[in-house]
Amino acid sequence: MFNVTVLRLKDIVKYIICIFVLILLIFSITNYFSSMKKNTKDVTQKIENVTNEISNNSLLSCLDATLPVVASINNAEEKEQEKLNENDILKSILETQISSIKEVQNAEEVSEEKDNEEDIELAETEIGTEVITNNPIAENYNTQYGNVKIKNQTDYELTQEMMTPDITIENKNILIFHTHSCESYTSSELYPYTPTGNFRTTDLNFTVTRVGTELTTQLQQYGYNVIHDTSYHDYPSYNGSYTNSLKTVESLLQTNPSDIIIDLHRDAVGSRSDYAPTVKIGDEEAAQIMFVIGTNQGGLWHPNWNQNLKFAIKVQEKAEEMYPGLFKPIMLTASRYNQHTGKYANIIEVGATGNKLEQCLTSMKYLAKVFDEVMK
Repeated sequence: MFNVTVLRLKDIVKYIICIFVLILLIFSITNYFSSMKKNTKDVTQKIENVTNEISNNSLLSCLDATLPVVASINNAEEKEQEKLNENDILKSILETQISSIKEVQNAEEVSEEKDNEEDIELAETEIGTEVITNNPIAENYNTQYGNVKIKNQTDYELTQEMMTPDITIENKNILIFHTHSCESYTSSELYPYTPTGNFRTTDLNFTVTRVGTELTTQLQQYGYNVIHDTSYHDYPSYNGSYTNSLKTVESLLQTNPSDIIIDLHRDAVGSRSDYAPTVKIGDEEAAQIMFVIGTNQGGLWHPNWNQNLKFAIKVQEKAEEMYPGLFKPIMLTASRYNQHTGKYANIIEVGATGNKLEQCLTSMKYLAKVFDEVMK
């Protein structure tokens, strides 16, 4: 009996152990499948999240969510774009402000131009004229056509036919230049300057070039097409001035055909630096003017010098009717002075070293009026 019992107890223990192992196995399998299910659910959720990102946002947002490197790049690009947008805004604001400023400046310039146009005073006619030169130099002339006096320094004998101003001015374009651009006048309260030579300065605001600007402005008021060249021809070297100015004139004539060509000068210093030939017109003082006409007697080709002389006589004849004494006698010389370049080319000398710039500017008002009467 005893042995049988023992065997049965062993079997029972064996069965219990087997059952316990089976239970552990079942429990492990259950946990495993439960964990797998949870992971599958998480993956499904992630897929749903990515799908929503793609639907609700963009591919770049999706990449941002999954790849940190892409996110950082996109963030940098967004900041750069924001910076560019800010720059664009600032640039747009600046452009708007600059545009407004330019509009104001243009309006001011137009207003100033109108004011300047209103300030331009044209010459009156039928007013008294009187030569008032202090310590004058005696007039020297040897030929006369009507009331026009001529100082003939050539060997040519001027006949009545040669002096008769029977010319018709068809091309009324006018070219003004200065062979001696730096010729200046006596300094005054209105126009003080520091000379850089003997009655010379490189500041063209105080030289005969400024006188040319005044003549240009006055002639334009009468509707004439005027080209005024303000190039230096006697600086840095005085020698070769006429060679330099000839190049300028020939170049300008290629694009601006003109019959009337004026080389505007100031009378030379000479032995009297205080010499100031002056005429009083109404209540104004004006510097006297003088034509210098060249010829071919010096041997240079100059086929139209007689035409130039006729033009000078025609102008001066009218000036003697309107403002007697405005002109000094015409000077006819042997030199050519580049006057072969036009049918009515000439030198006009305005005042002398003793004159003030304001007197010379006044002269241009009356000279322009005479020109207009001649060319009507």
